[in-house]
Amino acid sequence: MLKVNDYFEGKVKSIGFENGSTGKVSVGVMLPGEYIFNTDNPEEMTVITGSLKVLLPTANDWQLFEAGQVFHVAEESQFDVQVVEPTAYLCRYLVKQQ
Repeated sequence: MLKVNDYFEGKVKSIGFENGSTGKVSVGVMLPGEYIFNTDNPEEMTVITGSLKVLLPTANDWQLFEAGQVFHVAEESQFDVQVVEPTAYLCRYLVKQQ
């Protein structure tokens, strides 16, 4: 089953689903803007096209992630994103650490 998500007045949209081999995932697009996301579980984000400038919760400086690059976000945290051009991403929701 597909779950359509709409955030930030339609500037970020994703489709979430469960895959038997990889678990819960979503694929989406972010339009230009600045966004703050909160996490429940650890997340693995892969930039598919475009680029994301990201301020991770444990970092002091912004990092640029381009197509094909991956970054990880800890569970129960937040991260800031700056988007300059429409950017597609894949998010894998990982299992919380016990």
